[in-house]
Amino acid sequence: MFKKYYQYFLKANSERQHYASHSHHYWPDVTRDAVLRYWDDSARLVDEKWDYFFSDRIPTVQRQIARVLNLSKPQNIVFASNTHELVYRVLSCFEPKKTIRVLTTDSEFHSFRRQIQRLSESDLVHVDQVSTQDFHSFEDRFIEKIKSEEYDLVFLSQVFFNSGVAVRDLERIVKSVAQSKTVIVIDGYHAFMALPTDLSSIEDRIFYIAGAYKYAQGGEGCCFMSVPDHSKLRPLYTGWFAGFSDLAGQESNVKYKVNYSDDGFRFAGSTMDFTALYRLHAVLDLFEKEGLTVPKIHSFIQNSQKNFREELNKLNHPVLNEENLLRRDYDVHGHFYTFETKDTHVAQTLYQELKNKKIDTDYRGSCLRFGFGLYQEDRIRF
Repeated sequence: MFKKYYQYFLKANSERQHYASHSHHYWPDVTRDAVLRYWDDSARLVDEKWDYFFSDRIPTVQRQIARVLNLSKPQNIVFASNTHELVYRVLSCFEPKKTIRVLTTDSEFHSFRRQIQRLSESDLVHVDQVSTQDFHSFEDRFIEKIKSEEYDLVFLSQVFFNSGVAVRDLERIVKSVAQSKTVIVIDGYHAFMALPTDLSSIEDRIFYIAGAYKYAQGGEGCCFMSVPDHSKLRPLYTGWFAGFSDLAGQESNVKYKVNYSDDGFRFAGSTMDFTALYRLHAVLDLFEKEGLTVPKIHSFIQNSQKNFREELNKLNHPVLNEENLLRRDYDVHGHFYTFETKDTHVAQTLYQELKNKKIDTDYRGSCLRFGFGLYQEDRIRF
């Protein structure tokens, strides 16, 4: 049914079962044509391509993303090559001499964890972490911590990368933050184009970051962030895209106060390769034309996960079993499963054994992960 969209990748990996789609998703065939389209537009327009990107290509993809997330103001979506750049731009909005008080979890992706830990080493931030386990009580405990102190930044994932467990009620968490000056960032990378997500009730309160590399299936290099409407924050870490409309009227030898765009592009950086934007547009355009909505994708993946568990139960494996599967609720879960092996060596060994059987997975520490994609129409063959 859906394999027809992925013929290039499937033919190149015909002997493998790819269960690492949460890390390196196969790209639909339309992305190959998109790369050539970017090249052709660059050849046709040369120096004028930037005006074309900002007046046509960028607004088109902004609208596509806004439809997926039910955002009312597409212009508040800004792009970058990676989410780390966007997060650091948010961090740069705080006063340089101020110690930033951060509330987060113990299950954030390495990029944020590493950066915040390094800033903590230099006493630039003070970090409080809430454990995501026990998953059933996480949201109550996180909200309790929010209410206990005043934080400058609250940062958490919609789906945790090391378990696949999803936050059940983002709105409840966001609305528990009473201080209007507290910046709230939601890492939605493992949720965008995977879990049905409606941000309409909190779009003017949060920064939402995600990208094309995983379930949006457009590959690396095109990440985005939705910015609260009427944000007046002035990132210290800023680039020329953030004032693109003012460039013609500025003189480099005159001192002036740095201006920012009145929309999401106040958080923009500088020159980037827009090939990835073309790829993302091609995928989103394909899915729109085919009526392949996020709820339909999610339903298909949930059925694949059910089939996977059925095949797994037949094995009676000592590690890969329901007992070691990290979860709270199968209906509130991302598009990958994580097995806690309790030992990094065990996870690494299982990963290699599966690889020898031509089953692609990945592991993080003692956790072995299986990801699910639309191109997996057959049951897994162990």
